[in-house]
Amino acid sequence: MPKKILIITDDAGESLEIYYAQQRFLEAGYKPVIAATQRKLLHCVIHDFEPDWNTYVERPGYRIQSDLAFGRVNVRDYEAVLLIGGRAPEFLRHDPKVVRIVRDFHRHGKWIFSVCHGIQILIAANLVKGRKLTCYRNVRMELELGGGTWVDRQSVVDGRIVSAQTWESHPEFYRDIFAGLNGG
Repeated sequence: MPKKILIITDDAGESLEIYYAQQRFLEAGYKPVIAATQRKLLHCVIHDFEPDWNTYVERPGYRIQSDLAFGRVNVRDYEAVLLIGGRAPEFLRHDPKVVRIVRDFHRHGKWIFSVCHGIQILIAANLVKGRKLTCYRNVRMELELGGGTWVDRQSVVDGRIVSAQTWESHPEFYRDIFAGLNGG
């Protein structure tokens, strides 16, 4: 039976980050499991970077099926958790079930992966203080106010937390993810 990776997202999660994660984990022999507020067909988004915009633009993304609701997550069943970006983290960070899940992964010494706005959930779980992390540059202030140090690199490893800036960071991010999963 393949080892499982929990993917936390919901409506307005970043499509490219979800699909890429599913495919990379499957390719490496893991079973990706998408958790959301409820088991449903999610409305995802695509954040793109236009040269004449100061921030990302948002477009409708793919519809992606979640596998289970947060209340059905048993942390012991998973090797790691991935916090997807997009706008989903801005409301998921207020969900006590999500915060508890992420804290439990940390308490059990399991890997935590965060991309883009996923850092907002790590901040809500109070897991950034004293850590060197990265995220989308326009969320940097939240990370720093939470006591973390923002590093301007595509992917950053601090203990058992791997963080990335955006979907454009996937090559570096997944190299770091699989180095951790395969060696630690």
